[in-house]
Amino acid sequence: MSRKRVPGIGARTVTESFGVILAGGLARRMGGGDKPLRLLAGRPMLDHVIARIGPQCAALAINANGDPARFAAYGLAVLPDTLPDHPGPLAGILAAMETSPLPWVITVPGDSPFLPLDLVARLHAAREAAGTPMACAASGGFTHPPIALWPRELAAALRAAITAGERKIDRWTARHGVAVAEWPDAPHDPFFNANTPEELAEAALLLLRQGVWP
Repeated sequence: MSRKRVPGIGARTVTESFGVILAGGLARRMGGGDKPLRLLAGRPMLDHVIARIGPQCAALAINANGDPARFAAYGLAVLPDTLPDHPGPLAGILAAMETSPLPWVITVPGDSPFLPLDLVARLHAAREAAGTPMACAASGGFTHPPIALWPRELAAALRAAITAGERKIDRWTARHGVAVAEWPDAPHDPFFNANTPEELAEAALLLLRQGVWP
């Protein structure tokens, strides 16, 4: 699938990055079901996520369990967890790393419709500057561990950690080294995620008031 170029995104960054949208959560606070398919401003929230992260990557896929047919309209590969019993977001990250055709994986949640258009470039830059194998996003002084850059070569180490009982992203990345790329959280937080119906309504207001779509 071809990707339009985004100003400020280097060609090497795009060609080496495999983007994976994490959509495997159970969405309990949203009443269950597929949270990324909830409507936001008349379109599935997943549409907004794809519009922002897609142009920054050479290829894009969705991590989700269950029947992949519900995502068929997007024409993207659907990657199920490669470990049983859905052991949390690390399992989705592992699935992305183990199936990536490219050396670098970018993961983002399926409920974050305002992702920065320079996310991939800045994560790569932060990692290179710090000399670490990974980088994650931050805003307003808070890190967002699932929004991160991962090297495919650490897939075996991650599988071993999850099998041994590890479930926390930031604890695992800290053991290997992770850089942080910081964004301002005003006038809106680019990593705002809609976990509840109220937050989904708030996201719709942001789209209306601040014109951040796409």
